[in-house]
Amino acid sequence: MAKFYVTTPIYYVNDKPHIGHTYSTVAADILARYNRMLGKEVMFLTGTDENSQKGVDAAEALGKDTKEYIDEMASRWQSTFDSLGFTNDDFIRTTEDRHAAAATKFFKKVYDNGDIYEGEYKGLYCVGCEAFLTEGDLVDGKCQNHKKAPEQISEKNYFFKLTKYRDALLEHIEKNPEFIMPESRRNEVISYIEKFMDDISISRSSMKWGIPVPVDESQRIYVWFDALINYISAIGYTEETEQFKKFWPADVQIVGKDIIKFHCALWPAMLMAADLPLPKTVFAHGFFTINGEKISKSLGNAVDPVEMTEKYGIDPVRYFLMKEIHFGEDGDFSVKRLEERYNGELANDLGNLLSRVCAMTEKYFDGKVPDKADGFLASAWPSYQEAMNTLRFHDALEVTWSVIRQANQFVEQQKPWELAKLDDKKTLSDTLYVLLETLRHIAWMIYPFMPETAEKMFAQLGLEAPKEFSQSFESAWVWGELEPGGKIEKGEALFPKIE
Repeated sequence: MAKFYVTTPIYYVNDKPHIGHTYSTVAADILARYNRMLGKEVMFLTGTDENSQKGVDAAEALGKDTKEYIDEMASRWQSTFDSLGFTNDDFIRTTEDRHAAAATKFFKKVYDNGDIYEGEYKGLYCVGCEAFLTEGDLVDGKCQNHKKAPEQISEKNYFFKLTKYRDALLEHIEKNPEFIMPESRRNEVISYIEKFMDDISISRSSMKWGIPVPVDESQRIYVWFDALINYISAIGYTEETEQFKKFWPADVQIVGKDIIKFHCALWPAMLMAADLPLPKTVFAHGFFTINGEKISKSLGNAVDPVEMTEKYGIDPVRYFLMKEIHFGEDGDFSVKRLEERYNGELANDLGNLLSRVCAMTEKYFDGKVPDKADGFLASAWPSYQEAMNTLRFHDALEVTWSVIRQANQFVEQQKPWELAKLDDKKTLSDTLYVLLETLRHIAWMIYPFMPETAEKMFAQLGLEAPKEFSQSFESAWVWGELEPGGKIEKGEALFPKIE
């Protein structure tokens, strides 16, 4: 069976999840569901980054023990993700023994290969980024992301020979254009590797929280060198399990654009140094603002994903995130726009289509699927698959909505109520079969994006929601799989209008 391994970045636990964190995880969940739909064996990983100074500082600010605070916050992240319906197969915490063992093994491997050396670090460090910066990274002397001047630090550390892999990295990127997506991020990474990349300090003597350096327990492994290893620690790198051999390398690693140099330069160089293959694709999405303003603690404008989904439903929020913001680009989250898309595209276009077609089937055919007839879906599926395979989620949804719009136009064009008055049973039968079968295809198309909605649609069409995709997928996208005589159930509105 083919495999598919998708990861999200692991998230700092110094604060609760907001809608920005949810964005990455929704995208990974969509990919996981889609690839299960294709019959692949999927591993979907997310988790929390718990060995950072941020967590220590947050605990101290609250007067709490660091471990107690981090355990509380990690539990909050897990429960939030559970409540949002994510289908992750694992949730890795970097304070777990399995991760510490993997990080220790990895460090030793790279050290033994001669790619780690002792040195003295003098330079700029941004606590917010947990990263060492150069003057070129600053704007007006401040970190571009956190708008604060970095700290000047000097200490003896262990360094990773990142520059040793400059040529190998550039060669890999050139030969594998799909390694960094979208293209704009690829060009950014190439520029960084060519002009700015330097050896990197991978330990901190001042940190007391974190994983000890295996060759010098007075130091702790630098948080990024430690955190990146989560992608292999979770699947059994330490023991080189069958799971590890099956799933590594990852197929898609989803990250935000602010951490691409770690994932597209440091991480692949680390893997080369440890004699491991590189992930197939690292996809960096953009940032989004809230009503035109950057998400900020000081502005207090962070959107709680749980509150948002409790008000509008999980599926509408998932739909909005992927339709409103082209994946890979920057965008804006607006409740006003969410409500407009909810009432328009979801309630009017999709919900109303299902409701009308089921009602007419009940009225004219006693709620039973009429005889088969040919439909109009010839080009939709190839376009949909191509969009999904290249992570153009907005395009996949546009293909789906073009089918929905066609179906609504077909209703207005055929006017089943007029056909019933004229007693044109054959045309009426053909019309309703085409609409019902089209709705079955639409349910499949939206399944990765809006699984609860798709399941409701399957139920109203008299079908069971697929449990094992490998068994149901092969015939799912073929026209005419909805069998005549099946019972249509007219259910409640998919999306009750928001006043």
